Amino acid sequence: MKFDISVPLLGFENVKEVELQKIDDIFMKMQAVEDEHISFTLIDPFVLREYDFEVPQKTEELLEINKDSNIIILNIVLIQTPIENSIVNFIGPLIFNTDNKKCAQIILPESTKYSVAEKISTFLKK
Repeated sequence: MKFDISVPLLGFENVKEVELQKIDDIFMKMQAVEDEHISFTLIDPFVLREYDFEVPQKTEELLEINKDSNIIILNIVLIQTPIENSIVNFIGPLIFNTDNKKCAQIILPESTKYSVAEKISTFLKK
């Protein structure tokens, strides 16, 4: 499924369109359409933890999100070996509106309880 980037991705401002590809029930791949060398592994944060935040009104307007919108929230993950050492960026979630195929990344305020680099192992039951 292809998405137009409504707000430039931090550090990847030239990426205008991405394609989401399902890897499994937890992970997805986000590939830049313009550059095959730019891709990210994404994770469904809700399988790891309680995760809630307010989407800024400007972002809601850009993505044309309303109460009936179908959205997907995913976070960038840096895959490590073993997988438990992988790092998740919870402070910069990506929001995908599957109804109109628009996407944006938001940056949560520093006052949030989330971090830019948290190990997956932190959330696994022992």
